[in-house]
Amino acid sequence: MSREILLLVDALAREKAVEKEIVFTALELALSSATKKRFQEDIEVRIAIDRETGNHQSFRRWLVVVDDDTVEDSARQVALSDAIQTDADIQVGDYLEKPLEPIEFGRIGAQAAKQVIFQKIREAEREQTLNDFLEREDYLINGTIKRMERGNAIIESGKIEAELPRDQMIPKENLRVGDRIRAYLYKVDRSARGPQLKLSRISPEFLMKLFELEVPEIEEGLLEIKVAARDPGSRAKIAVKSNDQRVDPIGTCVGMRGSRVQAVISELAGERVDIVLWSDDPATFIINALAPAEISSIMVDEERHSMDIVVDDDNLAQAIGRGGQNVRLASELTGWELNIMTVEESKTKQEQETSQIYQLFMQKLDVDEEIAEILVQEGFVSLEEVAYVPLNEMLEIESLDEETVNEIRNRARNVLLTDAIANEEKVEHVAEDLLSIEGMDINIIRELAAKGIITQSDLADLAADDLVEMTGIDIERANQLIIKAREPWFT
Repeated sequence: MSREILLLVDALAREKAVEKEIVFTALELALSSATKKRFQEDIEVRIAIDRETGNHQSFRRWLVVVDDDTVEDSARQVALSDAIQTDADIQVGDYLEKPLEPIEFGRIGAQAAKQVIFQKIREAEREQTLNDFLEREDYLINGTIKRMERGNAIIESGKIEAELPRDQMIPKENLRVGDRIRAYLYKVDRSARGPQLKLSRISPEFLMKLFELEVPEIEEGLLEIKVAARDPGSRAKIAVKSNDQRVDPIGTCVGMRGSRVQAVISELAGERVDIVLWSDDPATFIINALAPAEISSIMVDEERHSMDIVVDDDNLAQAIGRGGQNVRLASELTGWELNIMTVEESKTKQEQETSQIYQLFMQKLDVDEEIAEILVQEGFVSLEEVAYVPLNEMLEIESLDEETVNEIRNRARNVLLTDAIANEEKVEHVAEDLLSIEGMDINIIRELAAKGIITQSDLADLAADDLVEMTGIDIERANQLIIKAREPWFT
């Protein structure tokens, strides 16, 4: 019998091109399953096959738990007090084992054993094939549509099967069984019962991989695609950078008579692609991303990571694009929030902001309009700047003497201190349930408390836009906080 086991393991390992250890493990499971069928109770069995001789032993095992009160299944569990009578060194979480009479290999339900063995071998083959594929790091998959399942396309590429979900197909794309197709591997789901590779034809990475395929200078390191943004099936933007001054990045990606970019566009079902010159300077990069629209000026708000883009009336429609597409893609490409406005709108906004700063200085610092105007003209926009800008810089203002400068600075510091104390007092009244919401921090708490939002229920009643306006956080984080606040509604 021992020899029979070794021969079986050797034959299966050769036939299925898997390691012998996988076959041994599968065989142990098959023997274990057959052994358990001899008992009326649902017991736990361990089979140990000697890898050298083929001899095997059977053990019945019980999980050791704390005491009798925690024994939920006497067929599989045993209290520690009973287990130590057999093994004095045993601990909770260990297994108490007792030998069983080995089952004769020839008396196993052959079909059941074979089923278990082949199932494990199939799983091992599948895992091995998947690992071999992933080791190649080839994320652009070329294959044929083998079948359609509930709108999803199953792609066959060599020995690998992958799934292209319906929501990852280019809109209005008509795919049929037998079509040759390319797609980007964006996810590996090892728990999936079907194809474990999940593909996408709408991800920015797919666009970047297509250009790598068509432009050999990218693989050579002469060119680099830094980032991409897409409105799948309609329009896309990619940012390219040259690592060699002799290579024109845009012309190289376009190709002779547009051959390279046209090959990409054909694969993307006609999706128009704008090739943008990358720049480390955000303002320059954004000007490039919005081309061919001409930009009059840019105002940067580092704190909010946003820019006001000023264009004349003739360039407004071009900068925004149909349905806001151009500015949306440029924003996604650059990572900045972009606000397109005309010269007149920019002027109005600046006047409003300047007026607000005037009012702030006049009210908080208790100064007249003349002093407030001097501060604004010198570039001060906040009380913090007035309070903490180096004294020698403020003394350089010709219109203000030293005594006035010191008085203004002291007033600014007193206002900031008073506001800080008031905010801390408000935070003291904030309910514990608001403080404990996942993702909440003290800065958001202060902003909310200042506006009377002091309980989880108060937050749950807000809309995400309201929370963004109150705190300055991004819309995604605002949505997450409000969802967390509303959890009690659904429990």
